[in-house]
Amino acid sequence: MKTLFRGITIAVCLLTASVAFGQTSISPYKPGLTGEGAVYFLPKTALRISVLVEKTTYTPGDLASYAQRYLRLTNVGLEPTVSHRVISVSQMAIGVADPTKCYTVKYNPATVAANVVLSDDGCLLAVNAEANRPTLPAPFQPAAKEEPVNPRLFMSEEILAAGSTAKMAELTAQEIYDIRENRSLLVKGQADFMPKDGEQLRLMLNQLEKQDRALTSMFQGVTTRDTTEHIITYIPDGPVNHHVLFRLSNQLGMVDADDLSGAPFYINIDDLTSLPPTDELALAKAKLKKSKTTEQGIYYIIPGRMRATIFQGVQPIQSTEHPCAQFGNVELLGGNLFNRRFTTHLWLSPVSGALEKLLPLPVEPEKKK
Repeated sequence: MKTLFRGITIAVCLLTASVAFGQTSISPYKPGLTGEGAVYFLPKTALRISVLVEKTTYTPGDLASYAQRYLRLTNVGLEPTVSHRVISVSQMAIGVADPTKCYTVKYNPATVAANVVLSDDGCLLAVNAEANRPTLPAPFQPAAKEEPVNPRLFMSEEILAAGSTAKMAELTAQEIYDIRENRSLLVKGQADFMPKDGEQLRLMLNQLEKQDRALTSMFQGVTTRDTTEHIITYIPDGPVNHHVLFRLSNQLGMVDADDLSGAPFYINIDDLTSLPPTDELALAKAKLKKSKTTEQGIYYIIPGRMRATIFQGVQPIQSTEHPCAQFGNVELLGGNLFNRRFTTHLWLSPVSGALEKLLPLPVEPEKKK
């Protein structure tokens, strides 16, 4: 029995070792430049969607239950609340590398297509030219907020020594009315101690306003608002209808698209008519007389066009049209465009892979008569 068990153990170990040594380490392929050529991607068009969400936090004051009695304030909440809402949605098209469109260009001594510029993720940007690299918008910066003021700093000794909350509320309300009366006398020029100049008057009025707001917050509560930016990168693979982009929870803010605690925001992608080639591109292709049998050259995209519409429920809130690489076709600029008769400069769109500029255009030699 021991011999059988030992044999089984050895067999398992040998099988495990053979599997381990038989495995092949596979690493993802990366494009780049070498001395012999370049491997590059063409881009896929993505949407960079910026969503500004405002969070509103309400904290009731210590004397909120007396707001109606002493200050005639209605609809004053007695419980803390938090709510969120979308205040702005914007979108822009960006380019990301499409791993299904990977191509190789080899340097040929007879050509001058040796200066190839790639983006950080390996997309072709330019040949024999300085690339126009895209820039993203600056991150959202919320406005500076005022430091919260402790209302107890403006309470008199009598208020702080009150024996009950009701008495404190009564004395605080009286202090608020005194502040407002003094401010009114200053504005009318009837105060006992009038300031000597306009700057001193402004400082006194600002101080009285600060005291009024701080003491009133004991009844009215404090409401703060914070705005945050959320960036969503959406890559359409085709037309879509009412696809859930994200959800917004009133309590939690932005949540995942599959989190049913939030109300849905949808996106529609419509495939529009493909963009026609530019006059420059048509002329270049006519001059080039590209051979259908050759595969040497630079690949680019004649993009289509898409319309992206974002909905809050059934209400559209934002719609923009963009060139779209996925809805277009891949074309080839033949290698004879880069022969030594010309120093051809080529620029591709980092967003759609389209041919943005081609200089100079090849010129056929005149035929002898």
